[in-house]
Amino acid sequence: MSTFQDNFINILKTNGLSITRQRQLLFDLLQDQDPLSMNELTELVGTTIDRASVYRIIATFEETGIVRRISIGWKFKIELSEAFVAHHHHLTCLSCQLVVPINQEKLESFISELADINNFQPIQHQVEIQGYCQRCQANRNIA
Repeated sequence: MSTFQDNFINILKTNGLSITRQRQLLFDLLQDQDPLSMNELTELVGTTIDRASVYRIIATFEETGIVRRISIGWKFKIELSEAFVAHHHHLTCLSCQLVVPINQEKLESFISELADINNFQPIQHQVEIQGYCQRCQANRNIA
């Protein structure tokens, strides 16, 4: 069994939840994926899981720390949490909703330095840089 699967089972069991076929399918779909919108996720499952169940399962996954939301304006996408993937931040395109993960040592060092300067003990952080990707800049004549 993979470490991903072990972590998934452990989180569910710790929260008193069983491993259902539907939960397993959604978890499997989120592995090795770019962040997905709820619409993209429901399209991927097709008729295997009804839309309401997808939303309920994702809400459970959020509550238990299996997934996290990435805000894009008033919309969001879902990705596996740091229990499964390395800590990272995102560049998000406000036009096409492209989400690009970024993992920069300098950014982490800067965040730590800011906390130290302000005598602040951070528990967690998330940086989302919103703007326009190269393709959307060209299409919109944005400089």
